[in-house]
Amino acid sequence: MRLPLIVISLLGYVCSHVSATALTYKLQAHELACFFSHVQEKGVKLAFYFAVQSGGSFDVDYSVVGPNEKTILEGSKERQGDYVFTAQEQGEYRFCFNNEMSTWAEKMVDFEIAQENESRDAKLPSKQGTSPEQTSALEESILKVSRDLSTINRNQKYFRTRENRNMSTVKSTEGRIFNFSVMESALMVSMAGLQVFIVRYFFQGARKGYV
Repeated sequence: MRLPLIVISLLGYVCSHVSATALTYKLQAHELACFFSHVQEKGVKLAFYFAVQSGGSFDVDYSVVGPNEKTILEGSKERQGDYVFTAQEQGEYRFCFNNEMSTWAEKMVDFEIAQENESRDAKLPSKQGTSPEQTSALEESILKVSRDLSTINRNQKYFRTRENRNMSTVKSTEGRIFNFSVMESALMVSMAGLQVFIVRYFFQGARKGYV
């Protein structure tokens, strides 16, 4: 009965050291949108992921600025990004998306900001007769499962982004084919009408010549 308690405690321990915020934001044309994450202590790992789901050419400018106004990450016309860095300073970190380059297109951006504290000083409950090596091995297994789940989550986001982009391409192609078909049909009807008019004109001219 104690083993499930240990596993649950380890899961709680891992989750208590990871905090994340996942959002979807509609970025208007000419808009600069910033989001903030407050770091309590140095050495915390910050994970930053974003992907443009729709709008324009599926690209956006981004930047990450530290508490001392030092630019940590920066890029332009990126479709998606996945970055991890260590916070060297305490304070507020700013994550910004810039769509000022777009004149009319609004963009849907999925992003996630996560903090991970790698300290492992918490005391975990252990069963009587259980060695620290066994508890440590169980802890490493739980952490590995956590990392694998995070990888699966990011892969799902990547495939969803690819699906949205491909669907947008399909819809755009479908719209172009429909418009081309309408133009082609209108042109064919116009040509048929013009041919009828020309034939009638010739026959009317020939009839007047006989008269």
